[in-house]
Amino acid sequence: MSTSSAPATWLHPRPQGLLCEPGGFFIDHVVAVDRAVITHAHSDHARPGHAHVLAHPDTLALMRVRLGKDGAGRCQQPLGWDERLEHGGVQIALAPAGHRVVISGDSKRQTNTTCAAFTPVPCDVFVTEATFALPVFRFPAPEREIARLLASLAVFPDRTHLVGCYPLGNG
Repeated sequence: MSTSSAPATWLHPRPQGLLCEPGGFFIDHVVAVDRAVITHAHSDHARPGHAHVLAHPDTLALMRVRLGKDGAGRCQQPLGWDERLEHGGVQIALAPAGHRVVISGDSKRQTNTTCAAFTPVPCDVFVTEATFALPVFRFPAPEREIARLLASLAVFPDRTHLVGCYPLGNG
């Protein structure tokens, strides 16, 4: 890396989102920006309106489906898993859902058909989302919830059963 400052000083929270200052890009920002690195296609990370978007090809494809042809940015740059790109002296690499400075979106240790498997990545600085990290969140085992739903269907076969879910398997 050609930047002279320590990686721990590169990231700055801004009203637009998390800025990687030497790279001149935002990571998982909250509004449209000129240069965006998007970790994954969940709607709280992949937002429309950017000029330049760097993301995994699968993320770009999901963004185009969810947000329209230009929803993934006017200039879309795919970056495959473990490929490397240098921008502004910062080396950028994407790793599947596990994500020197590592910025991770959601990570998931259970098998999930909506994303690649979790892979640990050694790093010096790690930033991650923790939507459900507070101790108040205690989720029952999925097998138990499925059993409850099937039992209810058996008892009430003519009633409508609603199952709330996140479109891309968050959580």
